Amino acid sequence: MAGRGKHRRPRTNPLTRGVAIAGTGGAALTLPLLGATYASAAEAPQSAPAVAQSVPQAAQPKSLTYTVAKGDTLYRIADKYDVSGGWKKLYKDNRSAVGDDPKLIHPGLKLKVSTTKAAAAKKATKSSAPAKPAAKPAGGAAKATQASAKTYANNLDGWIREALDVMAQKGIPGSYDGIYRNIMRESSGNPQAINNWDSNAVKGTPSKGLLQTIDPTFQAYHVDGTSWDPYDPVANITAACNYAADRYGSIDNVNGPY
Repeated sequence: MAGRGKHRRPRTNPLTRGVAIAGTGGAALTLPLLGATYASAAEAPQSAPAVAQSVPQAAQPKSLTYTVAKGDTLYRIADKYDVSGGWKKLYKDNRSAVGDDPKLIHPGLKLKVSTTKAAAAKKATKSSAPAKPAAKPAGGAAKATQASAKTYANNLDGWIREALDVMAQKGIPGSYDGIYRNIMRESSGNPQAINNWDSNAVKGTPSKGLLQTIDPTFQAYHVDGTSWDPYDPVANITAACNYAADRYGSIDNVNGPY
């Protein structure tokens, strides 16, 4: 008979009983309740695996034996092999072989040079890497490129010719004969020559190198692109010629002490 009986609400399993979450517009979303076992498992964060980081090892010192060539200086050798501590460290390591004067090293002398694997690899890479094709230079740049591509003998003739090419690029006047004549008068062709007795030496600025420049003059007339070592043959020649050009018009006009 209609209306006599009541519908019974079906019993629900406690694990499937839902909780009502308020929604918009009066609707409700029912989410299943989880037991404590499932909840704790869900809340436990997963620990991220540790990532091993590699730590680069410091480059190990490497020792090699270098035979001094004509025109070498401790400064040039230390710079070539990236010696930590520079020429002073190189001199300290080889003082027993060099002697009391670090400026007097002779061709054939064996030096122990301390470098690093990284430095050695760096220099090997530079020397073995193929040269990039250069764009065709225009005007004066062509002359500079040709000069830089030349090779020069490691002797007085080669030093003068290299210096002349640098001077041509920088607009410094001078001839082979003018440079040679003054070198033979000033140092007899010895790039390590030093004057320790004249008035400049008394003032603490002895004349040095092939053309016997004092340090203040060398630094004031130093030519860009050459070494800052006053005993470097090409650097000494170009700085002296630059000075002579400023004071006398050209090294060719110098026929005595200057």
